[in-house]
Amino acid sequence: MTIFGAVIDARPLFPRERRALLDLLAALPPEDWSRPTVCPGWDVHDVVGHVLNDYMRRLSGSRDGYGGAVFANDETLPEYLARTNDQFVQATRQISPQVMIEMLDHLGRQLDAMWATRDLEGPADLDVSWAATDVGSPAWLDIAREYTEFWVHQQQVRDAVSVPGGDDAELMGPVVDAFARALPYTLRREDRPEGTTVTLEVTGPAGGRWFGTRQVDRWGLSPAGTEPAARVSMDQDTFWRLATRGITVEEARKRADLTGDPALTAAVTTLLAIVA
Repeated sequence: MTIFGAVIDARPLFPRERRALLDLLAALPPEDWSRPTVCPGWDVHDVVGHVLNDYMRRLSGSRDGYGGAVFANDETLPEYLARTNDQFVQATRQISPQVMIEMLDHLGRQLDAMWATRDLEGPADLDVSWAATDVGSPAWLDIAREYTEFWVHQQQVRDAVSVPGGDDAELMGPVVDAFARALPYTLRREDRPEGTTVTLEVTGPAGGRWFGTRQVDRWGLSPAGTEPAARVSMDQDTFWRLATRGITVEEARKRADLTGDPALTAAVTTLLAIVA
C-alpha cells in the first residue's frame, strides 16, 4: 500500500496530445478564438495563452532553475497562481494565434526533451499539493500532473468551439488515473478504523478502479480492497470535470452512483485535482 500508487509514465503522450491541440488550433476560424470558455473571464485565446505560460514556466523553472515571480505579502498559492496566470494571459492578448501556435510547437518539443531526462521515481520539481501536502511527490506524479493540465485545457477549448476529440482512452486514461491519486488526500478528514476501504470506480474506456484504504494514521492507495465501506461510481466525463471543477460537486453527485457510508461518499465527491 502506498500514498500515491503505481507509477504513471505520461511522457510518451505529450507529443501526441500537443499534436492534437496544434491541429485543432490551426483549423480554428478567427471568430472561434474569442469564444468564451468554462474558465471565468477567459476566451479561447486566453486559455491558449495560459497553456503557453505553462510551457514557459516549466522550462524556466525545471530546466533553467529560474525562480520567476515572487509571492506578494500574505499571498496564498491559489492567489499567487491566479494573479500571475492572469498577468500572463493579459500580456498574450497582444500575440497573434499563429505566433502562439508556433511557440507551443517549438517549446513543447523542448519540454519533451526535458521530461525525458527525469528519473520518474526521483523527487518532483514541483510537489502535487492536491495529492499530499506533508510528503514530497515523486517526479512521475509531477509530470503526470502537467500532462493533465495540458489535456484539460485542450478539452476546454474543444468544448468552447464544439469540436470533440483528444479523448480516446490512450490520451485520457492517464488523466483519469492521475486525478484518482487525489483520493487519499480527499479522504484525509475522515477518521476510520485501519483497513477501511473506499472504492472509486470511473466507467468508460479511460476509466478504472482505485481503492483508498485507511492505514494507521492516514489514507493510502491499495491494489485492491476488502469489502468497501463506501463506493462511488461515475463516468469518465463526469469525473474529470468534477476533479477540475468544470461541474459542481452537486452536479457530480447527481450523476454518480453512491453506496455505503454517506460521509465517505460525500468526501469522495469533493475530489479536487487542481490548485483552487
